[in-house]
Amino acid sequence: MPKLSDTMTEGTLLKWLVKVGDKVDVGDPLAEVETDKASMEMVAFDEGTVGAIYVAEGTKMALGETLAVLLDEGESAPDQPPSSSSALDAEAEEEEPVPTQQTAPAVVEHTTPANTGRVKASPLARKIASAENIDLATIAGSGPGGRIVKADLQGVPAETALKAPSGEKDTKAPAPLSAGPVTGGDQRIVLSSMRSIIAERLLASKTQIPHFYLHVELDAEPLMVLLKQANIAAGETTNKLTINDVVLKAAAIAAAAEPRVNASFDGDAIIQFAEVNLSVAIALDDGLVTPVIRGAQNKSLLEISIAVKDLAKRAREKKLSPDEFSGGTLTVSNLGAYGVNSFDAIINPPQAVILSVGGIVKKPVVDDEGKIVPGMRMDVGISCDHRVVDGAVGASYLAELKKRIENPASILL
Repeated sequence: MPKLSDTMTEGTLLKWLVKVGDKVDVGDPLAEVETDKASMEMVAFDEGTVGAIYVAEGTKMALGETLAVLLDEGESAPDQPPSSSSALDAEAEEEEPVPTQQTAPAVVEHTTPANTGRVKASPLARKIASAENIDLATIAGSGPGGRIVKADLQGVPAETALKAPSGEKDTKAPAPLSAGPVTGGDQRIVLSSMRSIIAERLLASKTQIPHFYLHVELDAEPLMVLLKQANIAAGETTNKLTINDVVLKAAAIAAAAEPRVNASFDGDAIIQFAEVNLSVAIALDDGLVTPVIRGAQNKSLLEISIAVKDLAKRAREKKLSPDEFSGGTLTVSNLGAYGVNSFDAIINPPQAVILSVGGIVKKPVVDDEGKIVPGMRMDVGISCDHRVVDGAVGASYLAELKKRIENPASILL
């Protein structure tokens, strides 16, 4: 299982694209894998013949676990997959450094009151024990020198789970409230890796980032006139421009003009980015992905239009590469096509702002002469991290955005 995103720790093997006996070259797609960010293709890093497939579709595997083997001519596949933990266990056989006043310990050892010595365990076993809340001090190791390895943790009974010592407060977070028993026609849908990560990150964003929200109503009529004229002139063979294309271009230019929103909170500092890397929210069947248009402030409207259509197409085909999801500095979420007129989005950490774009609505408005006339209006909101962006800065950014969308010819230059 390769690392297909910067934050991936495990993946789900969704579908095999090869079978035993198939010959593959470097770069050939082998399987579809669901990571914490998206479903994407896993490609071959070597050439050979598929000798064995050890993992069934739908199986969740940790990084480094063996999924299949590729063979050279004359080789035969082992009946069992090579031990994925063997390399880690061998590496861990070297004596771990004893912490001194100058060096911090690499890991925290579990000890019992009767034995304050160091528990010998492989890094993979420690990771499993931490995830399963298993006290390693209660486990007999079968590895060299009594070291605890992954196999020793299989089927460990529940009574070995760690408990807070008497008198100490259990600091574990409370379990989420249950939705109750599933009855009748109810259906229990197990979270996919992507949906699970979305839940974790958005919960962290909403509870750890101080959000505030601003909205502005834009006159969308000049935008609609321009789009109609541009697409008539383009004919049927050229890329069609959309409202979202214009919003993305305007968002990038406005961020370059008000760079304080193109930033991130970094503990004791604020990082202000030189490039506007737009994260574009794209809805998939199983969640939301945010691939990035890099250096968007320097791209033409046509280049942005082509880029976002390409990203959306490849996202739905699971053909985006891991680097296309990373490095965003500002996110745009547009629900106008879904009939939503106004909404507040949750910030995509570690970014400081996210735009929420509603649909264009026909409504009566008061013109400059005080007359009630038909108009076309669009609501655009911004959710801000108050640690980075103050109200005046958020308002300044929306003013820059409004100016460009209401005068769309300016973004064509």
